[in-house]
Amino acid sequence: MKVIGLDSGSTTTKGVLFNDRQLVKKHLVPTAGDPQKAMLQVLAALDCAAQLTDDAKVSSVDEDIFLVTTGYGRKLLPADLIVTEITCHGKGAEYLRPGTGQVIDIGGQDSKTILLNAQGGVSEFSMNDRCAAGTGRFVEVMMRTLGEDIEVLDEFVADASPVTINSMCTVFAESEVISLIAKGQRREDIALGVLHAIAKRINSQYSKLRPPKGAPILFTGGLSASRTFTEVLAQHVAAPVITDPLSQYAGALGAAQIGLKKCEKQRGTLLS
Repeated sequence: MKVIGLDSGSTTTKGVLFNDRQLVKKHLVPTAGDPQKAMLQVLAALDCAAQLTDDAKVSSVDEDIFLVTTGYGRKLLPADLIVTEITCHGKGAEYLRPGTGQVIDIGGQDSKTILLNAQGGVSEFSMNDRCAAGTGRFVEVMMRTLGEDIEVLDEFVADASPVTINSMCTVFAESEVISLIAKGQRREDIALGVLHAIAKRINSQYSKLRPPKGAPILFTGGLSASRTFTEVLAQHVAAPVITDPLSQYAGALGAAQIGLKKCEKQRGTLLS
């Protein structure tokens, strides 16, 4: 049985295709303000056909594939199963690093801190989706203000010394950054200061869960691709922070794992 896990995020849309328990394909596209279109693009890249009606609504998805959706746009397609993103990120973390007990996920518009039980289920979590502070969007806005692309973040701050950023409101922080530039502060020092400010905010959110001190944390989401931010985050949470090449796909991977388990259970029922 083929299973697709599809994670419709605010910034990027991710999908993974499993054939039984084997990951055979993955794909990521920018959401670009049209989550349904992005989801269809991912499905097409994963060789999954979707049928459209005359009014541009999706009526069905390839019957040979079990589709599980999660994320902001999870209800925009006729999926076989719709699962909340917290649950999917927990299962995705367990897939990437079996036995993982703590997860920090920083997405484009939200940040999630999660504690998992021994079975990879969510035991406690905290989610910030009402403020850009502590999200990838915050970094993106600050880097744009500094005249640099977020894609070159690590190289940009390679020899920097962090400047203190006091405001975590995006609007006020942008004004603060502009003011620091006017005072002659090096742009790379300001950028590293932004990373420290976000890591401090995330640590405050994470600490509310009362996690075991010093226990390793799996870091997922787009910012996990930044080596520098991963190191800065480890400083603030005072624990090892690990990433994975598939960290950005954690939600989609978790959705697929839930789908695989559902299919196996249905198959077992039919055989019995």
